[in-house]
Amino acid sequence: MFELQQNTSAAWTDIVLNDFDSFLLDHALCERKASATGLGLVSRYPDKTKIISSLIVFAREELDHFYQVYQVLEQRNIQLIPDTKSHYATAMNQLKRSKGKERFLDDLLIVGLIEARGCERLGMISKALPQGTLKDLYLELTRSESRHHSLFVRLAKQYFSEETIQKRIATLAIEESKIISTLPLRASMH
Repeated sequence: MFELQQNTSAAWTDIVLNDFDSFLLDHALCERKASATGLGLVSRYPDKTKIISSLIVFAREELDHFYQVYQVLEQRNIQLIPDTKSHYATAMNQLKRSKGKERFLDDLLIVGLIEARGCERLGMISKALPQGTLKDLYLELTRSESRHHSLFVRLAKQYFSEETIQKRIATLAIEESKIISTLPLRASMH
């Protein structure tokens, strides 16, 4: 499991709730990108047969989340926008080591850490929303993201020792904390 080294400020929730339409757009894009990331890992590591099925299921679930958020956008008459660059994801991906097995481990753990941050933030939103279908959706998405971030540790265990995984998680979590602390709070997932 991932333990975030720094919690998101409660001020982030207020910013999101005050510009929820912008948050929904960004959230939809993040879910679509997460689906693409899962399929990208399948494409990059076709020889890692122990994890292919799980990655496909992950990609399908994330695509379903994209559809669920898109339905909310449709109900609000909000049109999708082109993908935008995520400074958070870009910075996280720069933490990847460049060689073989190390790169493979980092690919899994960085996705897991991004999912952990998403889980934390979706949980904050689900608690802040008033009772209703939107709150129910965000509660379900939070539960799903919780399964997703632990999934990537389980996938890593198929190929790496617990000690190797935990050591790398500790390093990445510290770096993730530094990254998240440098980003401005805005109505976005990251």
